[in-house]
Amino acid sequence: MTASHRPAVLLIHGGFVDGSGWRGVYDGLRAQGHRVAVVQNSTVSLEGDVAATKQVIDEIDGPVVLVGHSYGGVVVTETGSDPRVAGIVYIAAFAPDKGESVNTLIADPPPGAPVPPILPPRDGYLFLDRDKFHESFAGDLPADEAAFMADSQVPWGVGALGGEVSEPGWRLRPSWYLVASDDRMIPPPAQRAMAERTGASVREVPASHSVYVSQPQAVVDLIHSAVESLA
Repeated sequence: MTASHRPAVLLIHGGFVDGSGWRGVYDGLRAQGHRVAVVQNSTVSLEGDVAATKQVIDEIDGPVVLVGHSYGGVVVTETGSDPRVAGIVYIAAFAPDKGESVNTLIADPPPGAPVPPILPPRDGYLFLDRDKFHESFAGDLPADEAAFMADSQVPWGVGALGGEVSEPGWRLRPSWYLVASDDRMIPPPAQRAMAERTGASVREVPASHSVYVSQPQAVVDLIHSAVESLA
């Protein structure tokens, strides 16, 4: 299938990071002939991040497949009802239902689940404890790479965590989910439960929350399968 007949791919990052972490996935998709764009969300509010995503959709000719990591899963869920969206891919991501938010999804963690080392809010923004970033967010990345991610954190707005989904796109569009089985930010059992209720096609890899950085080929393979099935 030629690139012009495939849906384009939009990559949407989560909290504490920016779109540059998608570089390995971006390169892998481009090498397979996919059209790819990276959305740079401010992660201040869900409303603002959905608007930023739709702005990128407006610049693309034809349908798109949305790919969201972590909090980016909330963004793609809310944006997924847009008629230009052909499918949704979740990468170790939140997949809320109507009326749900990150806050509601993390309110009742499974027994014994790791607690993400999120520091108390500062001026309405959240950060991860830099000393615990490697273990919690990027356990399968080299220490120096995890240190860079920790020291280049993007403040995550408290308001974004409370943003509620109005119409979940996964109820309207086919979806796919990549579970990171060594994730210490979103517990793998929670990922599996969200994937099951969305009816997603599921794959699982032994990886940290940073699976999109540490195992870009696994992410590329799932996105490629999604796009090809929709083309």
